Amino acid sequence: MTLHLYCFGESGNAYKAALTLELCGIPWTPVFVDFFNGETRTPEFRKLNPMGEVPVLVGDGLKLSQSGAIQDYAMEMSGRLRGSGPGERREILRWILWDNHKMSSYCGIARFLQNFIPEEKRPLEVIDWLRGRMQGGFSTLERELSNRDWLVGEEPSAADLACCGYLFYPEPFGFDRKDWPAVDAWLERIEDLTGWRHPYDLMPGRPSDRMSKSK
Repeated sequence: MTLHLYCFGESGNAYKAALTLELCGIPWTPVFVDFFNGETRTPEFRKLNPMGEVPVLVGDGLKLSQSGAIQDYAMEMSGRLRGSGPGERREILRWILWDNHKMSSYCGIARFLQNFIPEEKRPLEVIDWLRGRMQGGFSTLERELSNRDWLVGEEPSAADLACCGYLFYPEPFGFDRKDWPAVDAWLERIEDLTGWRHPYDLMPGRPSDRMSKSK
């Protein structure tokens, strides 16, 4: 069975799901969602996911949305990236929930506002506020990773893949790896994992695609 992941390259949330599927060794095929032309707001997409969001994982009677749920499915089906024992599994869940609330929500909105809307429409006060919130999240990661390689246990887990979801993107949004040496070293360890791929290589869709079409 090959699963289909509805996604697009610019989505850090979709990247978390795609990278977890990839590193868990689960066969999947990307289905490009044209977010920037409003596809997630169409009635057809709302039938697929009433929440109007990517990622959505579909196949053989399965339909899952939300990156954390898809990560949990990949861990369960493959037995990989899930830690050792129930204690670590709950710790992984704790980090996934933390990322959704304290990291990805701020990083995703800040990156969108700073890069993907016309410059004259960018709300600078909102962007500054989001950057302030992000600093708290980066500081948490820096402290946690200053004396260990991975967020949970002695091996990489879905917790790491959740929390790195937006940190490999090149567009400026208030994160510079050189400012956070422990986080930078952690990202290098993730990049060294067998099967790791950059979001723009793992999923279809990147800003340059839209720029070339507009010319």
